[in-house]
Amino acid sequence: MADARNGDAKGASSGKGSYEINLDTFGKRLKALYACWKEYKVELWGGAESLAIVTPPTSEDLRYLKSSALHIWMLGYEFPETVIVFMQGLIHILCSQKKASLLEELRRSSKKLFGLEVVMHVKARNESGTAQMQTILGSIRSQNKSDSPIVGWLSREAPEGQLMETWTELLRASGLRLVDVSSGFSELFAVKDESEIQNIRKASFLCASVLKNYVVPKLEVIIDEEKTVTHAELMDETEKAVIDPAKAKVKLKAENVDICYPPVFQSGGIFDLKPSAMSNEDPLYYDAFGVILCAIGARYNSYCSNVARSYVIDADPIQEKAYKVLLKAYEAVCSALRHGNRASAAYKAAVDIVEREGPEFIPHLTKTAGTGIGIEFRESGLSLNAKNDRVLKTGMTFNVNLGFQNLQSQSSQNPKTRNFSLLLADTVIIREKGPEVATASCSKSFQDIAYSFKDEEEEEPDEKSIPKMDSNGVQGPVFKATLRSDNQEMTKEEVRRQHQAELARQKNEETARRLASGGLGAGDGKGSVRATGDFVAYRDVDDLPSSRELMIQVDQKNEAVLLPVYGLMVPFHIATVKSVTSQQDGGHSYIRIIFNVPGAGYSTNDLPSMKFPGSIYLKEVSFRSNDVRHTNQVVQLIKTLRRQVALRESEKAERATLVTQEKLQLMKGKPLKLTDLWIRPAFGGKGRKMTGTLEAHANGFRYSTMKQDERVDIMYRNIKHAFFQPAEREMITLLHFHLHNHIMVGNKKTKDVQAFVEVMDVVQTIGGGRRSMYDPDEIEEEQQERERKNKINSEFHVFVKRVSELWEQQQFTDLDLEFDVPFRELGFHGVPHKSSAFIVPTVNCLVELIEQPFLVVTLNEIEIVNLERVGFGQKAFDMAIVFKDFKRDVLRIDAIPSTSLDGIKEWLNSMNIKYYESRMNLNWRPVLKAIMEDPEKFIQDGGWEFLNMEASDSESGGSEESDEGYQPSDVDEPSESEDDDSDDESVVESEEEEEEEEDSEEEEGKTWDELEAEARKEDKEKGDESDSEDERLRRKAKAAGKSHGIDIRDPRGMPAKRPKLR
Repeated sequence: MADARNGDAKGASSGKGSYEINLDTFGKRLKALYACWKEYKVELWGGAESLAIVTPPTSEDLRYLKSSALHIWMLGYEFPETVIVFMQGLIHILCSQKKASLLEELRRSSKKLFGLEVVMHVKARNESGTAQMQTILGSIRSQNKSDSPIVGWLSREAPEGQLMETWTELLRASGLRLVDVSSGFSELFAVKDESEIQNIRKASFLCASVLKNYVVPKLEVIIDEEKTVTHAELMDETEKAVIDPAKAKVKLKAENVDICYPPVFQSGGIFDLKPSAMSNEDPLYYDAFGVILCAIGARYNSYCSNVARSYVIDADPIQEKAYKVLLKAYEAVCSALRHGNRASAAYKAAVDIVEREGPEFIPHLTKTAGTGIGIEFRESGLSLNAKNDRVLKTGMTFNVNLGFQNLQSQSSQNPKTRNFSLLLADTVIIREKGPEVATASCSKSFQDIAYSFKDEEEEEPDEKSIPKMDSNGVQGPVFKATLRSDNQEMTKEEVRRQHQAELARQKNEETARRLASGGLGAGDGKGSVRATGDFVAYRDVDDLPSSRELMIQVDQKNEAVLLPVYGLMVPFHIATVKSVTSQQDGGHSYIRIIFNVPGAGYSTNDLPSMKFPGSIYLKEVSFRSNDVRHTNQVVQLIKTLRRQVALRESEKAERATLVTQEKLQLMKGKPLKLTDLWIRPAFGGKGRKMTGTLEAHANGFRYSTMKQDERVDIMYRNIKHAFFQPAEREMITLLHFHLHNHIMVGNKKTKDVQAFVEVMDVVQTIGGGRRSMYDPDEIEEEQQERERKNKINSEFHVFVKRVSELWEQQQFTDLDLEFDVPFRELGFHGVPHKSSAFIVPTVNCLVELIEQPFLVVTLNEIEIVNLERVGFGQKAFDMAIVFKDFKRDVLRIDAIPSTSLDGIKEWLNSMNIKYYESRMNLNWRPVLKAIMEDPEKFIQDGGWEFLNMEASDSESGGSEESDEGYQPSDVDEPSESEDDDSDDESVVESEEEEEEEEDSEEEEGKTWDELEAEARKEDKEKGDESDSEDERLRRKAKAAGKSHGIDIRDPRGMPAKRPKLR
């Protein structure tokens, strides 16, 4: 935990090329500073007319200072030994030459962009800076008319270093009135913008993952193997895991992360719940009734997060009760962190729970329920205690930290286990919809934090002093450490159920709000089909081509067919021709032309029939000719012209619905590029397909081949998701772009564009002989393939890294672009379209990028997920994804192996996606239609809870009348097949129901022996009429074999197969 430790922020003291200040962020936050200063000038800023902030020199110690926090918040970096004075319309900066060069762009642009003049004062290395400081103080006096202007400073920060000490002495001796402005900066830093919240979420994910994936498994091994490890050793090892995220299975760059404080481990009866607590040199104590406290703080891009848990060994009744009361109080605190509430309400909510559930614990409750957290680990002014009436706002973040100090266990006289404390801490973000626990992935349920080690010998009746607990094994040897639950999987399922119950409540509230406001989505965006307009072949009669012969002609230039009718050449636009055929009969050739007419299935949008409602249309015309060759030629010309015009009009209609894209700005100099790539969807046209080059330019990508017409521009602002999938078990390495709006690739309209390289050449062995695994040529080929794959993956990785750096520039920060890498370990097989594919999650999506058509599902667009055909004995189940836009069709992923069920549920739960399970496939269209037609009834009937299989079973006892208003219709009729293949088909009734029916019939009817006896008796009475087809064939074959010695076979010559029982 941390006391007054300053963030070990990135110091901007190295070369100029290593740092770049985001002018957009600087401008927004500078404006926020002046706005806050103006609004609360008297209340929080002490009436200050100038603000003088100075930073100390760099230090290896962990410190949290508001001066450093201001630099990081506004500039993105900490500038040590720098004086910044904010005045009305003017900013003075005193720093070294190296820092001045980094701030030069800021100085040049500030007047134009922000309306503020930045004056740089450069201090040489061997100077004290006194002259420059006197100049700044003179500027403060000259701007203010009063004799003693008020200057705001941070009086609580002790002077360090020569520059800071000199500035403090001059400021105190200047005669200016000094006021502390810490409260003003606390108000300024309190509400975080979206980029700050993302940094806090990443820091929270890191510290929760370290605790869950590294610390807890390590503690279990230590306890299980009875190792001796000190708290300090655990602290050192955990700190290494935080600064190296890969050890905790976290994909964050190590250079962006750090610790908030040295991890804290406490046990053995000595506990300190203060923020300044440290791990001591005592060994970890894990005997019965022992308690272990773990606290971990992590930072990402200088933003802090914190998590703490208590682990109890063989808990006695007092420890169990104390923890459950503490957990309820903690949940009450989190629930009270909502926009508009007061900070004191959160602590009072905890006190109310403890007074009601366990009043004996009130004296031991911590005096605060947490503090604000951000760049500073403890933000002053945001303490969650009984006296703070600060109004909470959306965007505030808190380190909710609640505990019981110095409790006594009645089951132990050992001082190391008799005295114990409990602590819970999480990072909580106030969002518009309510509090978000950023570290919720680390479970707090009692089943997950309570461990049991008792064996049968410890539970003999003669040991009355120890309370009885259920054993997790049989008599005999001492058992290893296990969770309190008998089954670890059952414990995970309970945790999932608790989380899903909370998600169900939140989801129903969210859906109710959205339906009440009429937000049913934007539909599929297809809209109405664009009318083509009138077809005109010739504007005037004089434009008709002259012809001496009355014979059918095809005018390709004007896209018309000229037909001789009563001695005149009558033109018909090719778009009016529906079909043309020819046939020969008796030396003559006949041409039959059928036209598009109203009422014949032709769209009125493509025919101006509405303008001439009284007109008579020509439906069909036939001609006879003696020239067979000319007839065939005319038919071929008409078909070719019709196909070309139809293709052109179709492409024109597609392009008419496209959103206009900005023009690609080519990068000056050499752009980033990848060569020898294929693209999907492929360009149309004939001829050999060619590889191309993908280039990253100033505002978008360009893919082009050697052909001039094969070019695709992908604007950065049109990219919704970008994916990089290196070849592991696949044959290709790819970059995939899922777009906001459609673009044209050749003549294809698409939202998904993919550039890829085949990492392995498709080869064919000549001769067909089998090669030995020790064949040198075979080994060499495999080695070459591995080298080629590694080389291609490396090239793609470098390209992705450099493009990501490009996207971090200020003009792209609002796009929030980054390359997602699919998590193969979370993938599963399924059928999203027509063929089976391997589907993998990413951070923001669920994707399948190998087989076409591609699958890209944005997780934020998912309303709920329904897992269908889930039941005992099923080999596969289906997944139905319902989107927030109810006008979109429900996406189905069929035939997912049942072995993937637990993994999918765990993933959905970790992504805060509510899922349901059902034993049947649902017909979703009428369900969504009913919701949209009567949203109020849907809300009144409990929202999505009609999908809750467990709730419906318990409430209705299996009655078919439950959820009557939203009972979905079935897909198929009940199947009678008992074949194994039916596991992969959609069924209506589950196997459990069938088994229950069979069991009930057995109980009410006769035994199996009686039924078999009756069946044999009926067979004898009916004779051959009841014999199956295979029995009759077998008797016939036997009789034929005696006379002719042959077998009865089916018409294909194969032995007769025994038919399956239906």
